[in-house]
Amino acid sequence: MEIKQPEEHLDQMIRQTRAHHVQLSLMADTKANMMLTIASLLVPLSIRFLNDPQYRLPAMIMISFCMLTVVLSAYAAMPKIRWLKNTGADSNLKHPMFNILFFGSFLKMSYPDFIDSMEELMNDHNLSYEAQLRELYTMGSYLEQRKYRFVRLAYMAFISGAVISSTAYIVGSFT
Repeated sequence: MEIKQPEEHLDQMIRQTRAHHVQLSLMADTKANMMLTIASLLVPLSIRFLNDPQYRLPAMIMISFCMLTVVLSAYAAMPKIRWLKNTGADSNLKHPMFNILFFGSFLKMSYPDFIDSMEELMNDHNLSYEAQLRELYTMGSYLEQRKYRFVRLAYMAFISGAVISSTAYIVGSFT
């Protein structure tokens, strides 16, 4: 990567994109916590219907899907860190899996190695921009693969449970 002339507008673009990623991460956590709370509250409310034969099947369906929603929501909100082994090649600033700006990458480095890598990064604007762009890409990939996918699955499980449970109740009412 070669940046011909580093300028303020490039820095602002990266700052804005990073702030947007952080906001998206907070939104995903908020949605996951909301689904976790709603599903957790519905489980004990549904348990009391297990004794009534007319409501037993719909209640079991609702409880099952709520528990699935709880698991998916908790997984979406759970912190996940992929640690690097940090062999010599892994901690190279140009290694595609190494992100000096992410603590999961540099945490296993010694402090002197970290300072040396940061010094190299800060003295080379091309390397600095590349590291920032790698961080943006990594954050976006993480959001898609580790947060939003599971938040979406939690919503789908909850909605499916509500629809199937309601359908089971309606069908059971007519039989």
